[in-house]
Amino acid sequence: MLTTKQLKEIKELQEICEKGEPFQLKLNWDMLQSREANEINDFFHYEDGKLVGFLGLYGFGNKVEVCGMVAPSWRRKGIFTKLYLDAAEILKERGVQEILFNAPAKSESAKLFLKTIPCSYAFSEYQMKWEERELREQKDVTLRLANDDDFETIIQLDVQCFGFEDADAHDYNIRISRNNSEQFYIIEAEGHSVGKMRVDHQDGEAWIYGFAVFPGYQGKGIGRKALTNVLIEEHKKGFPIFLEVEATNANALGLYESCSFKAYHVQDYYKY
Repeated sequence: MLTTKQLKEIKELQEICEKGEPFQLKLNWDMLQSREANEINDFFHYEDGKLVGFLGLYGFGNKVEVCGMVAPSWRRKGIFTKLYLDAAEILKERGVQEILFNAPAKSESAKLFLKTIPCSYAFSEYQMKWEERELREQKDVTLRLANDDDFETIIQLDVQCFGFEDADAHDYNIRISRNNSEQFYIIEAEGHSVGKMRVDHQDGEAWIYGFAVFPGYQGKGIGRKALTNVLIEEHKKGFPIFLEVEATNANALGLYESCSFKAYHVQDYYKY
């Protein structure tokens, strides 16, 4: 598990790396704050007691995403390559099936590093922000806080909608359930539990993650109504609202754009 001091150092380094740049790093703060105590996922490089390089591994089922950063004044000194080689040994031991490198689309230093390793472009992901507009509550679709009895439903949604294996979905949800900044919701419609989403509150912002509706209930407007109700509630609380979506997911992208979400940053993914 990461200490409070380590989390503070990562945040400070992120701010240094993003200052004056046209991008944001995706460091999955919900996962950084709920690391397993017996699993190595984070790699640090210090100079004179100050953190100048960081790389994190983020497991999503049978794939792992890799993202990191090096302070501008310490780049081109082999620091990130060293962090990556240390992480590669861990990934090899775990027998990870798929490795994806995350790089902000407008990060020149990230693209330079990616040219040094065997990888190819896989897809892009939009980070989107909701632009305020008037919405009307949808009473035939409701959201309630998830409880222990919903665990199997949540797992099956990850399996059927996101391609997780059962065991991976189980482990992943156990891990993220430790994050106290997140609220886990079950979507109910037609008298059944038909979907889920979670809302993470970080730095005065609300981020929507894990939004899914069972395939048999898709195409009925349930997702749009559930999203509308969440937007109303989070807006009432005064939070700016964000989410992420793959550029290739036309249905989800169309839904979000029609609900007044606008893309403001792009993250590119490269398959190792």
